[in-house]
Amino acid sequence: MNIENCTALVTGANRGIGAAFVVALLEAGAKHVYAACRDPKADDLEIDANDERITLCTLDVTDESAIGELAASLGDVQLLVNNAGYFAGTTLLQAPDGQAARQEMDVNYFGPLFLSRAFAPQLGANGGGAIVNVLSAAAIVPVPNMGGYSPSKFAARAMGVSLRAELGEQGTQVHNLIVGSIDTRMASHVEGKKESPATVARAGLRAVRKNIPEVDTDDFAVAVRAAQARDPGLQERQMAAMLKMESLNTGR
Repeated sequence: MNIENCTALVTGANRGIGAAFVVALLEAGAKHVYAACRDPKADDLEIDANDERITLCTLDVTDESAIGELAASLGDVQLLVNNAGYFAGTTLLQAPDGQAARQEMDVNYFGPLFLSRAFAPQLGANGGGAIVNVLSAAAIVPVPNMGGYSPSKFAARAMGVSLRAELGEQGTQVHNLIVGSIDTRMASHVEGKKESPATVARAGLRAVRKNIPEVDTDDFAVAVRAAQARDPGLQERQMAAMLKMESLNTGR
């Protein structure tokens, strides 16, 4: 897909990786970007709201009706970036109830699914276009201390593969981005080296240009996949040991 002169919709676009996608798209020559987030007025924006090439959109990605209304009001979207995500910061059993895991699944799986369903006809009508799903290394390796986040990303990864098969005939590309350690608010509790959100955006746009189905966007993601290939059993034991690491169990 040619990104130059395209029109894109990015969810979770107010900050972090979403904001980096907005910037990268405009730098790559995109004609217009719809920047969607839950509350554009209240959230801290890391994008230039005065840029005429950007339209802020209020959107709860768990609200299927609102997504449908947004899709009906646009019509020119050629690239959909499913970036909005949620991490509850608790484990599956430590949570007081199942609400945290349910919300993680709602945002991280059902949100991208609803958006893909709503915008797929529009993408097809506009030449095929592409869907980019911003996932996680936790989508290829279960991470017990991340509770429902990892299962939700596993589900989203499988969804991307299924959508690629369903949308192939209309020429819509579908890309899964496996994201590792990135310097965002969601990863503020993670220690060690973290790369810029721009790294993910650049990798995502390269995947779109070259039609690469799945991409490890940074060194950490590459290392996780390599460790899995070398010794899956050892990696599982190491992930289990992380349950005892207080720094990664913030309960936020």
